[in-house]
This record gives sequence, C-alpha cells and structure tokens, in this order.
Amino acid sequence: MAYVEERVDRLEEVVQEFVTNVGIEFNKLYNSQMRTEAELRVFKDEMKDFKDEMKDFKEESRRETRGMNRQWGELANKLGTMVEDLVAPSLTRIIREVLDRDVIDLSVRRKRKLPDGRVHEYDAIAVTEDVVCLNSTKTTLRSADVDRFIEELAGLREFFPEYRDTPLVGILASLSVEESVLNYAEKTGFVVLATGDQVMEVKNRPGFEPKRW
Repeated sequence: MAYVEERVDRLEEVVQEFVTNVGIEFNKLYNSQMRTEAELRVFKDEMKDFKDEMKDFKEESRRETRGMNRQWGELANKLGTMVEDLVAPSLTRIIREVLDRDVIDLSVRRKRKLPDGRVHEYDAIAVTEDVVCLNSTKTTLRSADVDRFIEELAGLREFFPEYRDTPLVGILASLSVEESVLNYAEKTGFVVLATGDQVMEVKNRPGFEPKRW
C-alpha cells in the first residue's frame, strides 16, 4: 500500500515538473515574435486541456487510494490485525504531525497485570520524551467508546506507575467516524484517526490541540 502511495506521489511530482517546464516554454513562445497569435491561442488551449486532464487523473488516483486503504482496513479488521497493520505503523507519523514529537518507544497490545490479579491490555502505547500517547482502536467508533476511553486513560497510571508524572494524550482510531462522534471526541480532547488518503489520517479540524490528561 505504501508502495502505491509513493508511486502516485512521484507521478504527481513528475507531472508538476512537466507543467512547470511547459509553462517556461510557453512564456518563451509568448514573447517570441515568430509565433502568430493563432498559434499561441491553440497552444494555450491545449495546455488548459492537459491541466484539466491531469487534475481529473489526480482526483481519480486519490479516490482509488482511499478505496484501497478502506479495503485494506476492512481486511485487517476481519483478521483482527487492525492495530498492528494500520494504526501502529501510522502512529509515529501522526504524533510527529500533531504533537511535533518523535516516538522513542512504541508497543502494541501492551498488557500489564497488577498484584491484585487485575489485568488490562492496551491497543497501543507510544512514548515520547515528555508525552505518553494511548491508543484505542474500534471498528466503528461510537460516543460510548469515547466515554470508555476516558476511563481507560484514567486507569493507565495505575497499571503503569512509571507514567504517573507524564502527560497523557488519547488517540482514537477507527475505519470511519461519523461527524457527530468526531465532534464529541474532539470536544473531549482526543485525536481521532480513520482511513483516508493515507492509511490512517487525522480527522480533527485544523488547529486542533489535544488535551493533556
């Protein structure tokens, strides 16, 4: 999947370089007295058609990428490997994007048992120098999952006392998320992820600042 995205990105770069070079040549033609006004008009129309075709191609490529990411997510969900295959590989990139921090430790299906016998397993925990990010992944994200995640965050320091003095950030992930649930999770202070142009992408509004717990 990453290979396909790289190929599409590279194709877009090549197309952009081509358009830029053609634009330079067009300016040369435009300034040349050897070209007639009719020739320049035809050339300009052809360039417009080409740009329109390239725009349609890029949009179609993005739609196909989103479709493939969605299918991959559904397959991973059926296999029970959504956290391992989709979310965990994306966390380092997303944490850098949202928090501007590098992940120094990432664990998946992290389980801890207390002396009293209680056991809890967390989908993924990503540790930076000054923030611990806890992830909970659901096939379909609901408001009730947001409420339960608040409780899960509150209990993390009991199971991991080494994080007692470290701020926590909650990251919810799902294949897709309804706008009402997204708004509720965002209001609560959680980062929300779902499939999109990238395997997993942030669905919060621009400028969103996650809550430190």
